[in-house]
Amino acid sequence: MTDLGAYAIVAAVVVVTTLLATPIVRHIAVRVGAVVKPDERRVHERPTPTLGGVAMLVGMFAGMLTAWRLDAFGEIFSGSTEPLGIMLAATLIAVVGVVDDLREVSAPAKAAGMVLAASVLVIGGTSILVLRVPFQGTFLLSADWSYLISVLWVVGMANAINFIDGLDGLAAGIVCIAAGAFFLYSMQLADAGLLQAGNTGPLLAVIVFAVCLGFLPFNVHPARIFMGDCGAMLLGLLMAASTMVVGGRTDQPFSGQSFFFYAPLLIPLLVLAVPIFDTFFAIVRRATKRRGVATADKDHLHHRLMRLGHGHWRSVLILWAWTALLSGFVLYPTITGRGNGIVPIGLLALGLLLFTVLHPTLTRRADVDLVSGPDAGDTADVVDLTERRAAGQG
Repeated sequence: MTDLGAYAIVAAVVVVTTLLATPIVRHIAVRVGAVVKPDERRVHERPTPTLGGVAMLVGMFAGMLTAWRLDAFGEIFSGSTEPLGIMLAATLIAVVGVVDDLREVSAPAKAAGMVLAASVLVIGGTSILVLRVPFQGTFLLSADWSYLISVLWVVGMANAINFIDGLDGLAAGIVCIAAGAFFLYSMQLADAGLLQAGNTGPLLAVIVFAVCLGFLPFNVHPARIFMGDCGAMLLGLLMAASTMVVGGRTDQPFSGQSFFFYAPLLIPLLVLAVPIFDTFFAIVRRATKRRGVATADKDHLHHRLMRLGHGHWRSVLILWAWTALLSGFVLYPTITGRGNGIVPIGLLALGLLLFTVLHPTLTRRADVDLVSGPDAGDTADVVDLTERRAAGQG
């Protein structure tokens, strides 16, 4: 197993590089007019530069180059085309995202760009070789099936991250938590001898974690820069690549303590359950309304939380908390070596659900009591206070 110190060095370089690159990219975005203005489909209130994904790409390259220079990662870079394929695919999908951020392209054209980037990734050697289907067994994929499933996995993950990117800091925070959890999980697999020494999965996971960590200070509410489609699709491709080489390379089950460990490939479905569920729900919702899948709306999970009465910050924190709980559910049995964490995680989930549903009601009730007291104003005061809280101003 690669020394954790080496991963820490890579993470530190990525965080610092992203922190330094983001203000520069922000300045360039303003100069070239890559600014997102408020409209009926967005919740931000002032023009905000985009193209933050370019800074993420710079951070990712810094991390890969640092790892290349460290002896601890020698087996990853010696005689393997995977790192080069990952960097080429990441650059390609980032370019597609930049073009879409500067001038919106059609959904088929964007999908074609994602498929092309995913194809470069697969040709470079990053693909799913083994597919474990729960209760059905293990399947060794032929070259054709490996290519098809790998490309679909990349496109699906990229779209999942893109769909959830609707509030300041939401997507970056969720992916940061998910990548950190997946890194810890992949290291547990390595300790169990189920990952080869040259596996790129843990390295990619720690790079994604560090990229998000370095970008978040500029992206939390009120955001000074958006990651844009460039950043969302880049993060999706990197997470897809990491999960493919971890979950799609071993035919050995890991830990019989919980049913989901029959298929390591399904781990990201739990860790990234928030954006994946939101993606599925968005597709069903738009299909029932006979709209295009790529048609934007304000019915995503984060929009519904804000309409429920949660402010911008609280809506983001709630969705971060759900991602952390799901990640904890995955990691609990592997780290503790006992049980499956259903009871403690279930109690925390119930508490978070009650808070999500009841907090706005209790707040509104308190506002009504406040306004109806001896020094009460009129009902408009309650409405104004509630609207300011929903907008994240109170």
